[in-house]
Amino acid sequence: METADNKQVEILNDLIQINNDRIAGYEKAIDGLEDEGNQDLKRLFRHLVNNSVDYNETLEKQIGLLDGEPALGTSGAGKLYRAWMDFKALITGGDRAAILESCITGEETAIRAYEEAITDEELASDLQHVLNGQLAELQQSYQEITALRKVLE
Repeated sequence: METADNKQVEILNDLIQINNDRIAGYEKAIDGLEDEGNQDLKRLFRHLVNNSVDYNETLEKQIGLLDGEPALGTSGAGKLYRAWMDFKALITGGDRAAILESCITGEETAIRAYEEAITDEELASDLQHVLNGQLAELQQSYQEITALRKVLE
């Protein structure tokens, strides 16, 4: 029988895997961009990697409070959310527009995962508050990437 704490740990671990996917996706994007003329995107993507690292540290602390074990790896093994795997496959050729379009798709997936997690009835209100803060930052990143993509149209 699954307890509420186990369910909460599962939800938080799925988000850790999403963030691990996000980290890997943005690192792949950084590697896919040529240095010349792309320092702005590289800085942004490094910032977003750091955000996901911070999110995971917070999620891992919450899991520890629930006496759970934090997930390792990406969502390839996750059962609820599959996010950035398609993104990582799409990064090719260093094309700014294509990379930004893939980032938009990845961010939309991460946002949906957070929204689904937050609305889970078994998630405690203090965890919902933590996730809402991270979701707000994800939404802000999404808006920034979308604006950059529109400039290239």
